[in-house]
Amino acid sequence: MNRRRCATAALTVVCALTVLASPAQAAYAAPAPPVAPPPPVAATPPPASATAGRSLEEVRREIDALYRQAASATDAYNLADERARKQSAEIVRLSQAIVDGQARIADLRNRAGAAARAQYRNGGIPDEAQLVLADDPQLFLSGVGRLQQGQKATRDLLAELARRQADLEAYTKEASAHWTRLEANRLQQARTKKQVETKIAAAKALESRLETEERERLLRLEQAEQARAQTAWLGSGVLDRAGREAGPQGSRAIAYARAQLGKPYVWGAEGPGSFDCSGLTSQAWAAAGTDIPRTSQEQWRLLPRIDVEDMRPGDLIIYHADASHVGLYIGDGSIIHAPRPGRNVTVAGAGSMAILGVVRPGG
Repeated sequence: MNRRRCATAALTVVCALTVLASPAQAAYAAPAPPVAPPPPVAATPPPASATAGRSLEEVRREIDALYRQAASATDAYNLADERARKQSAEIVRLSQAIVDGQARIADLRNRAGAAARAQYRNGGIPDEAQLVLADDPQLFLSGVGRLQQGQKATRDLLAELARRQADLEAYTKEASAHWTRLEANRLQQARTKKQVETKIAAAKALESRLETEERERLLRLEQAEQARAQTAWLGSGVLDRAGREAGPQGSRAIAYARAQLGKPYVWGAEGPGSFDCSGLTSQAWAAAGTDIPRTSQEQWRLLPRIDVEDMRPGDLIIYHADASHVGLYIGDGSIIHAPRPGRNVTVAGAGSMAILGVVRPGG
């Protein structure tokens, strides 16, 4: 019985080293591709007179263009800010992984060193092996062989950990360089943001110069243009194959969007008191249990695309060639969307604007 206990003790060192020889697997996310900053948006000063020498329809088109440019620049800024924040969080995670790896290597070296010092004090033979030798030379030789295998495994593990640590440090440098590029792009978009604010101010100033009667006529012109586009779209038969029932998540997204009706559009807002167009759609789908990209441009780029004829309630309709607007399709040819500054979250015809395509976030 004593010999068995001694043999067990002799193998304890090997077991400890074997446990240490199971390095944690680390998965490092590749940096996102670099983002090329879009050209800066030129500021447009408010005109001295709203309708001087122009028809009210021309004024409407100018206001529309100003808000369209502002919406596109809004998405660019939101995307740049989101990417920079995510990359910053990734760098923090990688830095912690480096610290943890260094501590693991140091701990393993300390343990290996303690075992080596114990062997040196006993002429290269651990205490446990000395006890084994006293009773059973054959068992001693077997124990020494196992210990030597454990020591080699420890040395190999240290070498592998060192390689992993070097790779991790190199990757972190690359990630930091990528963050620097993203941050530069974010700062560029922040400068564009100021220009966007100028454009929004210009559009608001242009509307404010109109007389009350002209503002009412302007709204009627806007509604008439949307109605013409919607009628033409419906007349194309585009809804003949469209689904009429939302999936479970789509139904929850629609319920969320309906609860926001009447809330004001605010540039860059995502609730709860106000929304921009993609702030509304991203929050609607978050309420349904699916996280989607924050901006309409990223929603168009990353979400699965559906033929317009095959869309169903809950899908997102992306508008304009630059994907600068988005609405949530609710069926019967209608969407809920946050139109622009000065307007509230509302129901509108899905074909009242130029459709780029349709994406489907989930079920």
